[in-house]
Amino acid sequence: MNQERIQQVQQARKHRFFKRVFVWVVVAAVVIGGAYVFLRYLSHRNETLPGVVYADQGQDHVTLEEPRGPYNSNPPTSGPHLAGPAPWGVYRDSLPDRQLIHNLEHGGVWISYKPGISEELIKKLEGFSKKYGSKVIVAPREQNDSDIALAVWTRLEKFSVAEYSDARVDTFIRRLRNKTGPEPLAM
Repeated sequence: MNQERIQQVQQARKHRFFKRVFVWVVVAAVVIGGAYVFLRYLSHRNETLPGVVYADQGQDHVTLEEPRGPYNSNPPTSGPHLAGPAPWGVYRDSLPDRQLIHNLEHGGVWISYKPGISEELIKKLEGFSKKYGSKVIVAPREQNDSDIALAVWTRLEKFSVAEYSDARVDTFIRRLRNKTGPEPLAM
């Protein structure tokens, strides 16, 4: 074989070698990336989320006048509710549970507090609505059996004033806002 032909054969071999190496590097990157994403999915799927889970009581729309059956949590986290949600934000008067359940259906967080807690704490709770804007409602609720209740669709965390911390409320909102409602809306 002449020298020129030998160089062509060597270059072709070298080209095939680098082509194979490139393909294997791409395959390895895809496999490693896929494994990373899958493992992150598994680790997040099994992590403990805040609050207590309650059975889903459905999404039926009802009127305010219709009699309601008992809800399985206080405040309710699912079940029959009004056809229209309340605007997101802060309220100083209570709103009907049936209206706020609709907000939960759309991925919202309902922060309710028993009237009579300190004004300072009420302002802290209201601050979360301002911080997160969309998808958070803060309102008093006379029927609460705890000082403070954080609710999303089928999940509830309740605690006393003595157990309050900004981090606890912030974690609940960050981890669950727009994640549990059966009809989440864009934020």
